[in-house]
Amino acid sequence: MNAERFHGLYASIILPMRADGAIDEAGLTAHVRTVLACPGMHGLLINGHAGENAFLTREEMRRVIRLCREAAGKAPIVAGVIAEASAAAAIQAQDAAAEGADAIMVFAPFSWGLGVDPRVVLRHHQAIHDATDLPLFLFQGHVRSGGLHFPPDLLKDLLRLPKLVGIKEGSWDSAAYDETRRVTAETRPDVAVMASGDEHLFACFLAGSAGSLVSLAAVVPEMVVALDRAVKAEDLPAARALHERLAPLAKAIYGTAPPGLATPRLKACLNMLGRLPVPVCRAPLPMLEAAETDALRAALVHAGAMP
Repeated sequence: MNAERFHGLYASIILPMRADGAIDEAGLTAHVRTVLACPGMHGLLINGHAGENAFLTREEMRRVIRLCREAAGKAPIVAGVIAEASAAAAIQAQDAAAEGADAIMVFAPFSWGLGVDPRVVLRHHQAIHDATDLPLFLFQGHVRSGGLHFPPDLLKDLLRLPKLVGIKEGSWDSAAYDETRRVTAETRPDVAVMASGDEHLFACFLAGSAGSLVSLAAVVPEMVVALDRAVKAEDLPAARALHERLAPLAKAIYGTAPPGLATPRLKACLNMLGRLPVPVCRAPLPMLEAAETDALRAALVHAGAMP
């Protein structure tokens, strides 16, 4: 597997919906094209947490991949799979391959957050890995998410999967990110570790990253690209300035309790920016109240994304 072709910046996109909660197919096509029109944006992560993957039916997940494939052209698409049962997740992976995805990302079942035996983690990933010929991405979860975060010994075992090409590193802690980066470099240096904690992009880019797969790039793609370029150019004053603009927005979306409202916040931001007609999510996710949208608007203004 050639991991280098997957290096770069990916937007983890949202899934536009109509007022009745049905998928807005025209809105999805427009969202994909707007994000990928940003110079420096390499590809898309679809059917991820930001895309409300846990609330979609199998056919809806297939349809999202099909529409994104048509809209994205040759840009690489990483499709998420999420299911409690390994067999169901493997079927989602096969669907993704059939609809033209370029790679699969394994999202850990939420039940693992209560604690999970390493054998369960390995068996689940192996089943998805073996279901298709597609390259595979891991998702390294939040350090405080229980079994959604893989400690070093378990990570080393997962790194033995032959078709593994990358890790969406969402430890949400710069020290944990660096540990994942070092373990991977020692065990499988060909595997790309991609900084994907939206609140910690600056620190993680500085430590070293093969790219990123973040939903912040679905809202302000130009700023994420600019931050990455400034760090690579070792222009630290420019990188710090961008971080100062981005940090309040990242905190308003991801760092404000409860974190489970990140997707409604992303959609509210896109609605305020005029890029999403209605900020509707699937039930039980709610519409935000005025005070919540006011905080997001202030963060967008601070970032320079809107007047």
